[in-house]
Amino acid sequence: MDAPGGSTPCVTAWLGRVDYPRALRLQEDLVRRRRQGGVDDHLLLLEHPPVITKGSSARDEHILADEEERRRLGMEVFETGRGGDVTYHGPGQLVAYPILGLGDGERDAHGYLRRLEEVLLAVLADWGIQGRRDPRYTGVWVGEAKVAAIGVRLSHWITSHGFALNVDCDLDHFSAIIPCGIRGKAVTSMRALLGEAPDALRVRSRVVEHFGRVFRRRMVPVEAEGILAAGEKMESG
Repeated sequence: MDAPGGSTPCVTAWLGRVDYPRALRLQEDLVRRRRQGGVDDHLLLLEHPPVITKGSSARDEHILADEEERRRLGMEVFETGRGGDVTYHGPGQLVAYPILGLGDGERDAHGYLRRLEEVLLAVLADWGIQGRRDPRYTGVWVGEAKVAAIGVRLSHWITSHGFALNVDCDLDHFSAIIPCGIRGKAVTSMRALLGEAPDALRVRSRVVEHFGRVFRRRMVPVEAEGILAAGEKMESG
């Protein structure tokens, strides 16, 4: 999985299903340690239980489900430090959180977003899906339907948050919000586009491969237990 010409190591792991607050704390800890030079870059891959997250430009009216409906669906709502509006995360959606220390030639916020889109477009193309960018909105689209959302945070050029690719998730859950605050646009998934669910392990593998290529990182797969255990140690400490 080495990126051509890439020498900067990037640790990556599939963490499984992680509740949103825990994932947020894990990111914050990795960002702090990355800034201090205590860890390499990371690419965390995971999925969340049903949750609605609010970015820095979120508006309350973009959450359509009332408290009772959210309770029925098992959805919690959390504020988050990323940019963007309201998003939904849930099972069957591949969430990627890159914790990267951007070097001098990479310190372009818009360029970083475009590279994340490039990763997603390449993954979709591996299944014959022709994704596209929309110059008005961040994310990846197929036709007029959004298949992947992006919301990031940069702190002293250390990245966190990232993207969510709809692989095999319950699209009905998106009716609880106005996704990313964009009215009148549909949401789709790889399953809906292909007529069947793609192999989740293969999707994750292709995300890692394309991420390494696009960001010129040497991807270093590790077991999830080490990353999660380190996060738990920091929380208890």
